[in-house]
Amino acid sequence: MSSLSFAGKRPVLADLVPGSLVRDIALVAGGAVLTGAAAQLTIPVPGSPVPMTGQTFAALLVGASLGMSRGAASMLVYLLVGAVGVPWFQHGTAGLSGASAGYIVGFVFAGALVGALAGRGGDRTPVRTAGTMVLGNVVIYAFGVPWLMASTGFDLSTAFAKGVTPFLVGDAIKIVVAAGLLPLTWKLLSGREQD
Repeated sequence: MSSLSFAGKRPVLADLVPGSLVRDIALVAGGAVLTGAAAQLTIPVPGSPVPMTGQTFAALLVGASLGMSRGAASMLVYLLVGAVGVPWFQHGTAGLSGASAGYIVGFVFAGALVGALAGRGGDRTPVRTAGTMVLGNVVIYAFGVPWLMASTGFDLSTAFAKGVTPFLVGDAIKIVVAAGLLPLTWKLLSGREQD
């Protein structure tokens, strides 16, 4: 088991990789890089200052795959490295300002929550995985919407209309993909262990 994991909990996918501290550092860095790469998949949303990106999907997958501690650490690395100037936020931007920054802060907390739930089996079945991902998205919105309001002057209903509603269909698609991908990965790995 990992040096960053907690006794008595089920393993997450990252726990199947041999090693300990070096593995954890590599996984945390890899999760941050994956999220930075996914952030470059950007679709402008008409009428919203927040684009649709692949980073939310990556952040949730990283949390589920790495577990609570490593998932949160990976998203914290993503946030801090981007905040100090590495251009790996959406559209190759850096710095912790603008309408989207609150969502990025939310990734840290969503990574921790999704990782904790995955450590309790929340990524083993499609239904559990969907519930885990929904909760992760709610956490991201809980940070993103207030930041959007503060950075734009929007009231709550406008911020919700521009910072949540346009993304619900995309989030639902990402949740369906994750709900198929994570349990399938566990099934494939379980079959490989029996060989």
